Amino acid sequence: MPLLGSIIKRTIKLRNRLPVRIRRRNCLKQQAVVLHKLLMEAKETAFGEFYNFNHILRQKDIIGAFQRSVPIHDYNKIFKTWWYRSLHGETYVTWPSKVKYFALSSGTSDSSTKHIPVTENMLRAIKRTSIRQILSLANYDLPENFFQKGILMLGGSTHLLYNGTYFEGDLSGITAKNIPFWFEHFYKPGKRISKERDWNTKLDEITKNAKNWDIGVIVGVPAWIQILLKKIIDFYKVDNIHDIWPNLRVYTHGGVAFGPYKKSFEKLLGKPLIYIETYLASEGFIAYQDRPESHSMKLVLNNGLFMEFIPFNEQNFDENGNLVEEPEVLTIDKVNEGEEYALLLTTCAGAWRYLIGDTIRFKSKELNEIVITGRTKHFINLCGEHLSLENMERAVKMVEDELNIEIPEFAVCGITYESMFAHKWYIGTNNNVNPELLRKLIDNNLRTLNDDYNVERIAAIREVIVEVLPLDIFYKWLKSKGKEGGQNKFPRVLRKNTLIEWEEFVKTQHHKK
Repeated sequence: MPLLGSIIKRTIKLRNRLPVRIRRRNCLKQQAVVLHKLLMEAKETAFGEFYNFNHILRQKDIIGAFQRSVPIHDYNKIFKTWWYRSLHGETYVTWPSKVKYFALSSGTSDSSTKHIPVTENMLRAIKRTSIRQILSLANYDLPENFFQKGILMLGGSTHLLYNGTYFEGDLSGITAKNIPFWFEHFYKPGKRISKERDWNTKLDEITKNAKNWDIGVIVGVPAWIQILLKKIIDFYKVDNIHDIWPNLRVYTHGGVAFGPYKKSFEKLLGKPLIYIETYLASEGFIAYQDRPESHSMKLVLNNGLFMEFIPFNEQNFDENGNLVEEPEVLTIDKVNEGEEYALLLTTCAGAWRYLIGDTIRFKSKELNEIVITGRTKHFINLCGEHLSLENMERAVKMVEDELNIEIPEFAVCGITYESMFAHKWYIGTNNNVNPELLRKLIDNNLRTLNDDYNVERIAAIREVIVEVLPLDIFYKWLKSKGKEGGQNKFPRVLRKNTLIEWEEFVKTQHHKK
């Protein structure tokens, strides 16, 4: 299919010749148009009638009227009040028509499974953004024949569970089941293998077929992609994955920071890859990286998602990451570069002012580019240390570089200790490393990165504890929870029941030795 490569290149060139003012319309106007469409679509739903969308639509300031009329929802609130009705087959609840699909998600903050509605409108929106991202590959100066290569997408099973009312499964499985016909030529591992529900069987099937495919792009969560590549290399007894897929040029990742995996990942390669980050959550395709000179992602502002931003600070969130009553909420024109925000989404799947739990930082207001900084509950603030996920990941990356080791997985918890506090780290690595040395380096790095941590480390955080574990324990725990493969990832911060379950699991693994 050489024609596709030349068409994509030509399309991008024509698009890039458009004046900047046409390509980058006023971001708030784009969002106002999206919100108007969402309100029009849903005005006759139970939700739309309850919050009088018709009245909101008659107002001059639709965004302001919407914010005054519709409350902020977290998952528990919107599910217990509204979404459970869609789950039981009721139509026109928060979105017109019946919801056919529900994506299963636990996020990374809660051990319980969430059911996120995925409507036909949302599937179309995801397809549109996916096509935009494919087109953006031409910005990376790839040869035209690259666009003839296969795209390996390692996700959940497309054999979705059906209970007589709806289908449920991993979002990656739902979207793969609904790929457009023209994409089937490029899509690997193909329909048959994608239906496989057993994760290990799926990896075995992909491995056996790997040599028959000419792969140019791989897509998936870093931990599972890395396990697959290692399996293929071992099976064929080759030095690196490029001995099997010489035309592999691009890795598209998302869902978790790639930094902790990069060092071990690149040992599996024979050539450098282009890394492209995406922000595809169960609630929608929110952003993607579209240019090589950027390490940020461009928000998707004109495709079924209306976004609001809550400054992630002590005025709006308590010490456990819970939202306070009447927080400050900003539209996109009011945000500042370099500041951290929790994201609210209103979507074409019937989410309304929904707190998805992610935190972001704007890197460029002009280009509407962001980076993901963590989760609203993925931080530790026992005594004012304000330790963010970004701090943790940076400290671990510094240790990797200092010791020339690989730490793909880690988790942290805050505990009481000698009437004060301590942080306990679980480090996942297959390298032989001294836990005491790790403790000192992580602690010193965090003191350098975070002034609040440094102050509290002197006063209230009496100890930092490090336990080094084999990497496979982290993945065995995910498997024990039915969260092996797909979009599942290990939580970086452990709290409450998840912490208790993890500690018990680690004890059982020690007993097996």
